[in-house]
Amino acid sequence: MISTRFSAAELSEMTEVTDQAYADRLTAIKAKKGFIIDMDGVIYHGSQLLPGAKEFVDWLISENKQFLFLTNNSTPTPKELSEKLHRMGLDIPPTNFYTSGNKSIKFLTNPLSIATAKFLQSQKPAGGKVFALGGPGLTYALYEHGFTMSETKPDYVVIGTEGTSHNFEGLQKALSLITKDGAKLIGTNPDSNGVKENGEKVLGTGAFLALLEVASGKKAFTCGKPSSLMMSYATTYLGLPKEDTCIVGDRMDTDILAGTNAQIDPVLVMSGVTDMNNLFDDAYRPYLILNGVGELVN
Repeated sequence: MISTRFSAAELSEMTEVTDQAYADRLTAIKAKKGFIIDMDGVIYHGSQLLPGAKEFVDWLISENKQFLFLTNNSTPTPKELSEKLHRMGLDIPPTNFYTSGNKSIKFLTNPLSIATAKFLQSQKPAGGKVFALGGPGLTYALYEHGFTMSETKPDYVVIGTEGTSHNFEGLQKALSLITKDGAKLIGTNPDSNGVKENGEKVLGTGAFLALLEVASGKKAFTCGKPSSLMMSYATTYLGLPKEDTCIVGDRMDTDILAGTNAQIDPVLVMSGVTDMNNLFDDAYRPYLILNGVGELVN
């Protein structure tokens, strides 16, 4: 949850612009036609809806904005994410998570798994074999794109969002397949950690990838933010030019860097993992900094 709320003057200073420039940037973001939105730390923390999130989604709908949820979590299926949002007060049926292009609302429930599967399909159009550590959403996307799960000479070892399969046995098997069988190491995202509702950090996909990279001597390819592959997929799905689109997220190393790399205005919300201790660590900067997404409504 948001522990510190900053004044408009403080947010201007954090964005490193004048008060007037900050107001102009806020107006410009509100006028965007398309929004690419991270979820954890932006819309919710764990099972808790963040302040202003419902009002933000209602505003997107009422203003006929094009938007999609783009998360580095490869685990949930459409039904699971729909049920999670329902418990938090956002009623979005599974069928609305991947809508047709002629509707103004586009919910891409498991874009990370789909982007990973699409990338592998581009490398092996005829399909192949995969050893995957991750949730059902990842496995389903891989099956849908022509890949079968195998522990015998797979073409790829794919590491997804942390789950019960991320144990010593699973990681040791992955290492063996990479070093002995020559499987290529693929990660759905580079996030080294995540944050629980109580603020406790948890291991992320990037941490497991780092372990396997060090042990195998092989470099992983990641498909999630800040990968240009992921952003290209997202902007194509929205069907809008990048000038009319912004990305809203809580992480400097993925969301804001992804927007910077793709030349899409990045908006940082201070409702997630970024705080004053790490806000100024990077050379790149957000276009705008907000306490939370609710400030786009007011």
